[in-house]
Amino acid sequence: MSALDAKLAAALSSREQRQIRRRLPDPTSSSDSSSLIDFSSNDYLSFSSSPMLRDRFLSVLSEAPDILGSGGSRLLVNGQAHNQLEVRLAHFFGSPTALLFNSGFDANAGFFACIPQQEDVVVYDEYIHASVHDGVRASRAKNAQFSFSHNCIISLRKLLLRLIDERPSLVDGTCSLFLAVESLYSMDGTFAPLAEIVELFDRYFPRGNAHLVVDEAHATGIYGPQGRGRVAQLGLEDKVLARLHTFGKALAATGAVLLTNVLIRDYLLNYARPLIYTTSLSNANIIAASCSFDMLENGVAHNVTNHHRL
Repeated sequence: MSALDAKLAAALSSREQRQIRRRLPDPTSSSDSSSLIDFSSNDYLSFSSSPMLRDRFLSVLSEAPDILGSGGSRLLVNGQAHNQLEVRLAHFFGSPTALLFNSGFDANAGFFACIPQQEDVVVYDEYIHASVHDGVRASRAKNAQFSFSHNCIISLRKLLLRLIDERPSLVDGTCSLFLAVESLYSMDGTFAPLAEIVELFDRYFPRGNAHLVVDEAHATGIYGPQGRGRVAQLGLEDKVLARLHTFGKALAATGAVLLTNVLIRDYLLNYARPLIYTTSLSNANIIAASCSFDMLENGVAHNVTNHHRL
């Protein structure tokens, strides 16, 4: 066994002993589950098995001029379908602009790796998604990354007051603070106290240099008017710097959209490596996502949500 093999095997053995080793589910062990309730899936609206969505997707697909690969990075090819979906989603979510990513992971990692600048501070809920951690680690905000207790406004207030006391640049507005939360945390089903966070920002950062970034991955399609998420449900769109909505959970598609302002979108197009150095979503992916949003806009998702709640 080589040195590499020995180290990798030892790491996996350690996980095995702690009963945290990950494995793929056995595809041959599942039986007919039509009568079972699946608590492990994120197919919240059962769109992945929706005959209506399937028929809509196949109908649009059959008439589309391009259905296969996009042909390259968004910066290199004419992504007309991608542009059209971004315009549609910016309007749907009430955002100045929108930018597609291949996944929510890419969007979070890309945003937090390049938007926080030197001397800036990043604060995050201790339960925040791994993609935010990866982005923050790669950011310019070195030695300025702090967590607070999950959904605890008291913990957050104490942290913000300490940072204000230690960093005069936060007081005079010459540096920025970014706060990352998920509107709905999937592992325990808790909502972030978004309204209370906004109140803290208004009180302690009157210069407007504190910025809220909300991952709506698990709220997309379920909460808010026509499934627009918790931020829209609370009417806080103008208080949030960036919102992330993913297509791969309730919408049964692939990809994600980051809702933000024009300047940040332009900056991401120039510096977000997960966006620049990868082939963009295929045309079929774009069509699938668009069809899922048709379901949100025509009220089907709302009816499904009410049915599940009953």
